[in-house]
Amino acid sequence: MSYAVNDIEIAAPEEALDEKQLSQRACTELLRQRAMQVGLLDAADPAPEQGAISEAASAAIEALIAQELAGPEPDEAACRRHYEANAKHYAQGERLQVRHILFAVTPGVDVGLLRQKAEGHLIELRASEPAAFTAAAKSLSNCPSGAEGGQLGWLTANDCAPEFARELFGRNEIGVLPRLVHSRFGLHIVAIDAREPGRLPAFEQVKAAVAQQMRQQHQISAVRQYLQTLAADARLEGVDLQRASSPLVQ
Repeated sequence: MSYAVNDIEIAAPEEALDEKQLSQRACTELLRQRAMQVGLLDAADPAPEQGAISEAASAAIEALIAQELAGPEPDEAACRRHYEANAKHYAQGERLQVRHILFAVTPGVDVGLLRQKAEGHLIELRASEPAAFTAAAKSLSNCPSGAEGGQLGWLTANDCAPEFARELFGRNEIGVLPRLVHSRFGLHIVAIDAREPGRLPAFEQVKAAVAQQMRQQHQISAVRQYLQTLAADARLEGVDLQRASSPLVQ
């Protein structure tokens, strides 16, 4: 099977890519080609190699998004509403007592099969006694903490990779989480044994952070819609962005 966007190959047939990886490559190529169309990138820019684009293409895509998808600045009233609705996300000093089991994503691993394996163990552990997690961590985890039953101890958000922290902090969940947590290291089964709530700062202290968060949320939504429009007018081979189970942009 071939994988291409408007006849530009985005993956070689021998590459073992999952749907999410193909979707991300296709989205990047759609943006790269659009940057050429509007004159932000030289038409001679080289096609991507194994998903890697040129520095010029990366800069052009950033310029494209800034040029075509700039949104309105959030006013103070909107920022206050967002702050009040998402107060937990702005708490400072929240701590969690965490255990995990890591299924590492390494070169050549079949990510689909790895996810199936991890999901199977997740279902089993959610229906098991707490001691089963310790035993599973010792036998399954690719993290050195597996020898200690997966214990990571007390963590703050700053102790974790950002994508890992987003799935754990600012929530109420206790026990084995009902979903796999994805990080740059792989797939994690996570158990939260205890939470210590953080202190909520005054709105004035975090107003700039709230405004930035709102800008990012707007941009994510705008880019997703933009990509859907580009995809509708493109010739796609081997990838269906409308059917992709993951967001078009991470």
